[in-house]
Amino acid sequence: MRGHHLLLSRIRQRGRVLLPVLLAGFLFGALFFWLGRRGIPEPAPVRPAAQARAVTARSDLGDFERNNIEVFRAVSPSVVNITTVEHMANLFSRRITQVPRGTGSGFIWDADGHVVTNFHVIQNSDAARVTLADQSTYEAKLVGAFPDRDLAVLHIEAPRDRLPPIIVGSSSDLVVGQAVYAIGNPFGLDQTLTTGIVSALDREIESVTRRAIRGVIQTDAAINPGNSGGPLLDSAGRLIGVNTAIYSPSGASAGIGFAIPADEVNRIVPRLIRDGRVTRPTLGFSAAPPDLNEALGLGPGLAIVGINKGGPADGSGLEPFRRERDGTIVVGDMIVAVDDHPIANFDDLLEQLERHQPGEKVTLRVKRINQEREVVVTLGEPGTE
Repeated sequence: MRGHHLLLSRIRQRGRVLLPVLLAGFLFGALFFWLGRRGIPEPAPVRPAAQARAVTARSDLGDFERNNIEVFRAVSPSVVNITTVEHMANLFSRRITQVPRGTGSGFIWDADGHVVTNFHVIQNSDAARVTLADQSTYEAKLVGAFPDRDLAVLHIEAPRDRLPPIIVGSSSDLVVGQAVYAIGNPFGLDQTLTTGIVSALDREIESVTRRAIRGVIQTDAAINPGNSGGPLLDSAGRLIGVNTAIYSPSGASAGIGFAIPADEVNRIVPRLIRDGRVTRPTLGFSAAPPDLNEALGLGPGLAIVGINKGGPADGSGLEPFRRERDGTIVVGDMIVAVDDHPIANFDDLLEQLERHQPGEKVTLRVKRINQEREVVVTLGEPGTE
């Protein structure tokens, strides 16, 4: 009996020890189970290593792609980046600092260091720097500008072997639909190539002087801020225009860009290099405002209302409109054409005069009432009559 009680006592003692252990084990197990249900990730299964995809060989580049590459390689060394700066004075230190004003594009005209760009690229700036394709940078000097055609010529002192001139083409034989290329620095990203076609010809845009620029090329090649002054090229890599403006409500390319035709550039740039400006010869007469034509029902043409004494038109037989003492208007001569180019207004006349030099002769077709005749006049120097 005593042994039986001793056995029960030992069982109770072992129970007091084992019960907490069993309880702790149960609690830990429940805790781990709860944590597992709460999202502790299980170890990821071992997966086989990913293999690179096999490369599929491509065929040769197409003719169009090869031509794109060749045009860019051939012409990009002739395209430059232009950065304009403005001089600002510090009121406290009295030091003059150069503050970047804007960027644009341009191209090398000749190995003497002449660079062509838009006038509006350098307008209102105090200085400009030209960065070549090899990233060398040079201070530029303004040689001349013709704001009426938004053209300007800069000059840099750079080694001739770093100045590959652009190849100049013609814009008179362009046709809508032919491929074109634009190289420039849109948004300051230099040496950017965009492609497109000639979308339209003989467009008219307004210059910074409010004069009309006629015969402009329209293209859908992407032209953005910074492309201004850069070249528009044909598929042979020849210059056919100077990118000058875009039509875009957002300020970015909308597929309508404009370029000054290369024939105008090739006519104006040599004169800017030689004279620093385009000297427009004069005929030496005064013209009536368009209101007179409308009031008198004269039709298109330029009504002469005064002849400058001693000027080119003096003694040529041209007769101006005049008003008698009683108020009656005596009909005079109207210029309706210069060298067979129709003249509808004063802007037309200026455009034709810009194509000539002082001392050259022009043939005026004039009309008085219903009779027309031709008058030959020798153009004079501006300000000499």
